[in-house]
Amino acid sequence: MRVLIVKLSSLGDVVHAMPVVHDIRAAFPEALIDWVVEPGFAPLVRRVDGVHAVVECALRRWSRAWWTGAVRTEWRAFKAQLQATRYDAVLDLQGLTKSALIARLAKLTPTGTSYGLANRTDGASHEPPARWLVDRAIRIKPHIHALDRSRVLTAQALGYALAGPPVFGLRAAPAPHDDGAPTLVFVHGTSRDDKLWPEAHWIELGQRVAAEGWRIALPHAGPIELARAQRIATAIGASAAVWPAMNLDALTDRLGATQGVIGVDSGLSHIAVALDLPHVQIYNFPTSWRTGPQPAHGHRHQVSVEAQPTPTLDAVAAAWAGVREAVH
Repeated sequence: MRVLIVKLSSLGDVVHAMPVVHDIRAAFPEALIDWVVEPGFAPLVRRVDGVHAVVECALRRWSRAWWTGAVRTEWRAFKAQLQATRYDAVLDLQGLTKSALIARLAKLTPTGTSYGLANRTDGASHEPPARWLVDRAIRIKPHIHALDRSRVLTAQALGYALAGPPVFGLRAAPAPHDDGAPTLVFVHGTSRDDKLWPEAHWIELGQRVAAEGWRIALPHAGPIELARAQRIATAIGASAAVWPAMNLDALTDRLGATQGVIGVDSGLSHIAVALDLPHVQIYNFPTSWRTGPQPAHGHRHQVSVEAQPTPTLDAVAAAWAGVREAVH
């Protein structure tokens, strides 16, 4: 069986779709699974156990200069790569017009079928034309976790029963041996300011865990996050360090070599979940049911903490203590 997954972006959405690869291979061990994704997330998808080939589709960049000869050349190359294989099943897991058009562009075997979402689920984007551009649109219950939505759609499309908790299959490079203090990563940055956790909370939490013997690592993306990371590290003291800027590939390896992550709702926090790291995810809105770690997914060492306007310092500290207890 040849299967094509279309999930172009964004980072968190791509991560939430990863368990379908394991699900498909568990039901059809000989399946070859390809994935169409934006180039920025391609290195991450290539790390997923069971992905046969990654087809890079730079729609975001192409849309800004679609009239140029260079973009037309890239589009033709993409189309040729996409259509070089005929698929028994094409799965549009995004539910947008652009993803459904890519799914429709793929070549099917004589008995092949394309599948997609028939409806919008709570808190997720969906465009009605997407349901008409696939052969079979599947209705999913509206109140469903983003991770479960992809798993349920794929299981219904391919006709197998879901079994067990999600398995992301995301690989990080083996961590070098280190006899020093364990490292806890603070994922303080996110694409939306209303998802941020107060800087003073990060500082006090860092001081608490540093007193327990932890090293604190602070990744960043861009000048605003870098400045925040530097302020937090300076206030915590010698136990805290700001990581250098690095690409997603290197960041995944660096994250995978640590012993835990506390972070706001962001793509990097979702990578921490996929890497099976001890993790506390912080929500300023009652939306953790939709994208955060859940007990139903089988892990006690990954939890969500939510409150408005923001979870308290003590609530996050208590959640981290519970995660550590679950690990041990």
